[in-house]
Formats: sequence, C-alpha cells, structure tokens
Amino acid sequence: MSVPAYTLNDGTTIPAIGLGTWPMKGRDATEAVLSALELGYRLIDTAVNYDNEREVGAAIRTSGVPRDEIRVTSKIPGRHHAYDDAVRSTHESLERLGLDRLDLHLIHWPNPSDALYPETWRALVDLQEEGLVTTVGVSNFTEAHLQRIVEETGVTPAVNQIELHPLFPQEPMRAANQRLGIRTQSWSPLGKRRAPFEEPAVRAAAGRYGVSPGQVILRWQVQLGAVPVPKSKTPERQRQNLDVFGFELSEEEMAAITGLGRPDGRLFGGDPDTHEEQ
Repeated sequence: MSVPAYTLNDGTTIPAIGLGTWPMKGRDATEAVLSALELGYRLIDTAVNYDNEREVGAAIRTSGVPRDEIRVTSKIPGRHHAYDDAVRSTHESLERLGLDRLDLHLIHWPNPSDALYPETWRALVDLQEEGLVTTVGVSNFTEAHLQRIVEETGVTPAVNQIELHPLFPQEPMRAANQRLGIRTQSWSPLGKRRAPFEEPAVRAAAGRYGVSPGQVILRWQVQLGAVPVPKSKTPERQRQNLDVFGFELSEEEMAAITGLGRPDGRLFGGDPDTHEEQ
C-alpha cells in the first residue's frame, strides 16, 4: 500500500503513518518489522529503552527494501542526556541497528529536573551537521521545553512525538507544535488498553465506512495532521492500520472522537514536567 508523506521543516519527508515497536523484542520484533516493510510501511520507530534496536536493524537490512526508502527513528534515553553521553548514545544506536545514519533521532523525554535536555539538543544538532542523523526532533516536550531549546540553539525540532489518542487529544500541545512548524507524532495512538473501540462515536463511524474501530481512530489521527505509530506484530492488523487513506471522517465525526478526551486521559503518570526517564 502507498502511504502519503509530509514535508518537515528541514525539507525532509516523513510517512503519514509508521510502525511502533514497543514492547516487542527478539524474534517478535524482527518478524513484525519484516512483515510491516513487506506491507508498505516505511517509517519504523524504535528507541534505546525499547531494547530492540538490534532486531529492528536486522529486519531492515534483510528486508530487501532499499535503505533510502525507509525512515528509521530512535531515541536518546534520559540517562544519556549530557552532551558527550548523547553523542556516544547515538553512535551506540547506530552500531546496534547496523546502519550508517538515523533518519530521525529524538530526545525521548525532557527530564526537566536535571535541565540537561538543551545540552542533549545541541548534541543532536551537531550530529545532524556531521551527517549521522538526518532529522532531529524530540518526544514528550511541552511548549516551554520547545521554546527553550529553540531560543538557545536557533534550531527548531522537526518532530515532537507525544502521547496522543482519543482519551488524550492534546489540543493545546498540537496547536503549539503547529505554531512552531513542528510535526506532531503520536505514541500509543489507539490508547492501548483504554482504546475506545466500543464508544458510540467510534463504532458508528466504523459501521458507516465498513472499517474497524482501530482504523477509525487512526484516520482521526491522520486528519488531525498527526503521524501515528501504532504497534502490531500481526500482519493482518498491520495491514488494517496502514489502510486508512480510502475514507474520510466528517467534521462532526472528528469532533465526536476528540470529545472523548478526559482530564485523566493519560495512560500513566507521564507528565513531561515531572516524569523522569532513565
């Protein structure tokens, strides 16, 4: 299947949907990535803390898909936030993946208590200039975190990957990303164990268009302008997740799904102002 792409603020492109790989490991991870690439996925999302970079890289190298067609994402963990640690972490990710560059590299969490994320951002910018990273971005950053790194470096992230699903639609944060010219990516785009598949707004749209509730939610993501990275190791589910470009939700349907948002909609205590990742 063919997937549309967005042009990012650095002139590169990113597919409108990708494959998330957390928490797959070992053979499950390798087989899932191989299956996804065969189906047409061209954006693969991993991270140091997913502990599956080796498996993801092995699948990419053996898939037969030309390397230049695939956008590989990884993320720097909190314990690697000092400048030299961030550089070393990136080299280690490349070694585990068996690749000569990362297409998109993110700071996984800001970890604001140690205040090292601007230093980590400078490392990413330098790695981009060296050609080891094509596109630089962040994950779980608030508007204040974004403003600080832009003010200190003059470089705006191309992507901010955040928790985003119908129970936590992140309207203010999406608006902040848009104002800054940053593309929003969505982790846990379906809502994991709290996925609202049985909600009337979702079920009605699924019935109307002859698609699954999961496809409705991912189409909602796409129409928001976000880039969802749903995880699945099942080929049929992977195919469904990718097949969301043949129908369009109405404004009323979009609003009804966004209206499922809750004040306590986060999946866990992942407030970027307080969460500390190791």
